Amino acid sequence: MTLKSLTASLLAVCCVGAHAGSQTGTVTQISVRNTDGLVYVYLSGTASSRATCAGATVYWMIKDENSNAGKQELAQLMLASATGKTVTITGMNQCVRWIDGEDIGAVSVN
Repeated sequence: MTLKSLTASLLAVCCVGAHAGSQTGTVTQISVRNTDGLVYVYLSGTASSRATCAGATVYWMIKDENSNAGKQELAQLMLASATGKTVTITGMNQCVRWIDGEDIGAVSVN
């Protein structure tokens, strides 16, 4: 690996969340599609700095619902929904799981 490609790789990794979206609010809806397991969530409040790929959408996507992190994110969101707690979602500034929904990078129950 050349120094130039190594530098580009490090910049891509360190800066992927630099302009990621975020939103704080209560969970208003969690949807799971039977056809492919896609999990997406809606929050009250207004999102800021959404990824450009997210367009005008108002939902967030769990990037990999089969991973341990994805299962933990869903559990946190379900807990917050059941208890009325506020959550903060920070995105990944990318739409890998679905073309117009920003992938969730972190979920914090407040």
